[in-house]
Amino acid sequence: MKKEHMKRIGCGIHRLIHSTTVTWTQPSFPSAVWKLGSLNHVAIATPDLKKSTALYRDVLGAEVSDIQALPDHGVYTVFVKLDNAKLELLHPLGENSPIQNFLNKNKTGGIHHICIEVNDIKAAMKDLKEQNIRCLSNEPKIGAHGKPVVFLHPKDCDGVLVELEETKL
Repeated sequence: MKKEHMKRIGCGIHRLIHSTTVTWTQPSFPSAVWKLGSLNHVAIATPDLKKSTALYRDVLGAEVSDIQALPDHGVYTVFVKLDNAKLELLHPLGENSPIQNFLNKNKTGGIHHICIEVNDIKAAMKDLKEQNIRCLSNEPKIGAHGKPVVFLHPKDCDGVLVELEETKL
């Protein structure tokens, strides 16, 4: 008989491990009020926003947005449009910017977070808190797309800073 066990691998996803086969399973929740949607974007912190924008626009040929200041989040953003998602280039705005803290540790920049769409952010926050996934704020904030967002603690999501953004799925 093969030995089996469930291993929690973060953010509510479990992996059923057999001695020779790995099978992915969805956790069984009571009919959830919220639904996880598509990958919205991958955010990249950069020490030089103009240089990074030029790389994606001029070298790689991507369509890029104008620079947008988000003082409530302490960042400047530029979105790079891809066929199936976006890249969000992040640069510090102000002395207390979380991006500046990231760049102090990662001088050349790098991947900062991923953003996944949900259809009901408050229901998602309530459910995730009940599963001991910490939200970095008690209430959603308005993000770069003008929609409610919240970040999940990376220590609860396998080292990944996860942003949830409410959209109509």
